[in-house]
Amino acid sequence: MNVHKLKKPIRKVPKFNGEDAERKFWSLHDSTEYVDWSRAERMKLPKLKPTTRTISIRLPESMIERLKVLAHKRDIPYQSLLKMFVADKIEEELRSAR
Repeated sequence: MNVHKLKKPIRKVPKFNGEDAERKFWSLHDSTEYVDWSRAERMKLPKLKPTTRTISIRLPESMIERLKVLAHKRDIPYQSLLKMFVADKIEEELRSAR
């Protein structure tokens, strides 16, 4: 028996008026009804710009060591924990400025 004959027919993806409409559509629909993922091919997108930018910041060794201890307790890289701390503080400052 051919498995492909048992599959549901692929439905046509509608046209969207914007990213918000498309996001809402995909949050409510199963993509397997619209895309035959068994035929998908891996793509490389070499010209994408990273969403982050590398910076250099000087911190005291003792601060880095304490940060590493805290990060180890959470089982995450210390750089990620530092980003979380900075993001939290920025949000806190912006909320208090209102």
